[in-house]
Amino acid sequence: MKTIHYKFLVVLLFFLAQGNLLFAQEEKTHYLTVTTMHWNTEIENFSLEDWKKMEKEYFDKVVMKNELILGSNVVSHYFTADNTEIVFVTLYENWDAIDKAWTRTQELVKQAWPDEKVRTAFFQKRRSYYDNVHSDEIYVTMPEAKRMDKIADKQMIYYVRKSYFEYPKEGTEKEFDELNKQYTDAVTRKNDFIKAYYTYAHGWGSNSTDFVEVYVIESLGDLEKAFAKDDELFKAQWKEEKKRDEFDKKMGKYFTKTHSDYIYRSIVGLEK
Repeated sequence: MKTIHYKFLVVLLFFLAQGNLLFAQEEKTHYLTVTTMHWNTEIENFSLEDWKKMEKEYFDKVVMKNELILGSNVVSHYFTADNTEIVFVTLYENWDAIDKAWTRTQELVKQAWPDEKVRTAFFQKRRSYYDNVHSDEIYVTMPEAKRMDKIADKQMIYYVRKSYFEYPKEGTEKEFDELNKQYTDAVTRKNDFIKAYYTYAHGWGSNSTDFVEVYVIESLGDLEKAFAKDDELFKAQWKEEKKRDEFDKKMGKYFTKTHSDYIYRSIVGLEK
């Protein structure tokens, strides 16, 4: 995907990212929070099934009933630098909704577990699955997404590419948007191996130049096929090598020469 062709350099996350998050079709800016947790590697007799059962209970009783949460997803490490990563991604309509959703969550928690002792026990048990360290990022959604028609009923692969913006003097927002749309329309939307594609820019976090792309693929094997199809479609749209080089040069000036790649797996049943 934007292998050599800078096709909108991408994170996630969360990471990630995002993937099956569904929201309005108009190009409206939304906010995405990405919380990266880590498995508690000291827990004895760890059961992925028991963990999922607890998270599913919380998901059904709180996340699904919180009208301020437009979308939610959970993905886990597949090929990343840290095998303990478990990433929680949540979509909101605007910045204010993030705070209001937290308040609404507290209300729903008390409704779902009215007995304080039962509630405390549930959340202590839930918390025991994770390490004490976590990180948070907030991203702003960008236009030209390729969305899935519905939430997948099977595990999907999330390829996340994090790149970093440059701000060239000769560049303009108009040119950037036009180049992005040209590539997305000619390549990404036509690539059947790419089931969904999302882009995010820094909203709040450690690096203000972050640019994250998330590709949703059915399998790891299809990821390589998607790369090859991207190249084929790119050459079909810009048939002359000179034209391809010109496009790459125009797009390339908006990004640094470095990027990082991550691959995650979705957790089926924990998607809104």
